[in-house]
Amino acid sequence: MTSFSSPGDRDPSEKRRRKMKRHIVMIGMMGAGKTAIGSELARRLHVPFTDSDAEIESAAAMSIGEIFARDGEAFFRDREAQVLSRILNGPVGIVSTGGGAWMQARNRELIRAHGLSVWLNCDLETLWHRVRQRSTRPLLKTPDPRGTLARLLDERGPVYARADVTFNAHADDSIEAAATRLIEQLRSVVPEFPEVK
Repeated sequence: MTSFSSPGDRDPSEKRRRKMKRHIVMIGMMGAGKTAIGSELARRLHVPFTDSDAEIESAAAMSIGEIFARDGEAFFRDREAQVLSRILNGPVGIVSTGGGAWMQARNRELIRAHGLSVWLNCDLETLWHRVRQRSTRPLLKTPDPRGTLARLLDERGPVYARADVTFNAHADDSIEAAATRLIEQLRSVVPEFPEVK
């Protein structure tokens, strides 16, 4: 079982001193809420939050769309794996990954070695509602972006389902409500999950 605290932290008086020993890594489709919920989770747990896509953009001094346009998806996936490795070998916290990151076997191995994967499972209508107004999604720059989103969801769903935890997102949840539900679910899966103030 994934451990989030040291073996000596069994006594109730030690609860507040529990420290996460492994990352919590958010995976799932674009628009599922990985960054929003992950940020709130990190805030409540008092640990760092890192968005791997933002780290890639910072390292490249380019947007992901620009990287795709200039260098192609294969190049982007290589950079993504490098950045993810750096993040996962750094201070323990909450990590949000891009929608395609978990689809790469090398990334799944990295995440399993360093953390607990959490799939934010979100239905197509909710995803489409969240992403349709944004022009920053390179994979949706097609003649039929909704159809592309549906196809990606169908292709990726079975692979996302290999995550350690599946969290079913609710369209009407606020970020705070979703984070609360996720914390409760994680606590049921990981008995040593840190106390949240």
